[in-house]
Amino acid sequence: MALLVQKYGGSSVAGSERIIEVARRIVSATEEGHRVVVVVSAMGDTTDKLIKLANQITKEPDPRELDLLLSTGEIVSCTLLAMALRGLGSEAISLSGAQAGIHTDDTFSSARIESVDAQRILAELERGRIVIVAGFQGTTTDMETTTLGRGGSDTTAVALAAALKAQRCEIYTDVPGVFTADPKIVPQARKLKDLGFEEMLELASYGASVLHPRAVELGAVYNIPILVASSFSNEEGTLIHGGEPMEIKNKLSGVAYDLDVAKITILGIPDRPGIATSLFEPLAQAGISVDTIVQNASVEKVTDLTFTVSRHALAEAQKIVTPVAESLGSKGLVADADLGKVSIIGIGMQNAPGYAARMFRTLYSAGINIEMITTSDIRITCLVTKSKVKEAVQALHHAFYIEETEG
Repeated sequence: MALLVQKYGGSSVAGSERIIEVARRIVSATEEGHRVVVVVSAMGDTTDKLIKLANQITKEPDPRELDLLLSTGEIVSCTLLAMALRGLGSEAISLSGAQAGIHTDDTFSSARIESVDAQRILAELERGRIVIVAGFQGTTTDMETTTLGRGGSDTTAVALAAALKAQRCEIYTDVPGVFTADPKIVPQARKLKDLGFEEMLELASYGASVLHPRAVELGAVYNIPILVASSFSNEEGTLIHGGEPMEIKNKLSGVAYDLDVAKITILGIPDRPGIATSLFEPLAQAGISVDTIVQNASVEKVTDLTFTVSRHALAEAQKIVTPVAESLGSKGLVADADLGKVSIIGIGMQNAPGYAARMFRTLYSAGINIEMITTSDIRITCLVTKSKVKEAVQALHHAFYIEETEG
């Protein structure tokens, strides 16, 4: 009898009818002989509504109070789902993140899971109950409620699957799997049968919003297979797993994009040891993640340094970096929030030449200027003007999938 962890996103539990349908799906899994632990997100756009409500009260909500407020969204959906399951004749119990034993650090709004004490969940399973856990939340050693940030319910689900040694974690959403590109932008995009953790991590980190990167990282570390599928159909989903890809038909896994990008360029700073540390340590201490970093060649021991952050972190990053740059004797600072990233990702790119050349040629032919370039072993990313991102995704997907197939 397998133990499964299933996670249902906000669209899957957006109303009473959807919750009852999800309950039926869970019952079907138990009827097949599985023990099931379920993680749920808040209903529909509940989290956004709660944030809006808080901002109507005050422009700067207290982080502790905001986390406690936002945690209520998942409590509502998990209790309603437990009621629906009981209405269908199944034994079920809902648990908050704290009751489920999810312990985090004390970083409000973006807490990290430090440990999971699964004893309560295991005890409830032994009683023959379906356990419903509120996603996106946990508790500190001081019993403060924390939230895990956007996409945190994915992380909750995989963390529980690891702690419970589940056979796999199933992520149910409003799309039937992982595609070679966003189907809303590229109607010809193909659903992938399976993906390795490394490829999925790059896709998730560079714009594919179907699964949170932290969840993929946990899956890779604990070797928990993750199925991404739709709660609106019985269509086969995409399995994310360790090891070599089960089937390689194209060396490219997908084209991803990200519109949450801003660029900061510090002009004319001295090129000497310790400059990067002076700039980036304060950003790290403020919890601001830096992505791409490019330093120009030094001319007379003076250089320009450019880096990217998320758009919502731009103002705070500028506030932190500006006085540091001035103290270093820089000639000024320039920021640009009108950018996006487009990436091609594939495990087969490691040993196959020509991918970068084709990407650059495709963007050039489409009249799209490249602002910055960054790479990994299995990814090439270009920063382009935000208004050109959609066009870039379409052109690249056509070049790497349609043209290659026709050729």
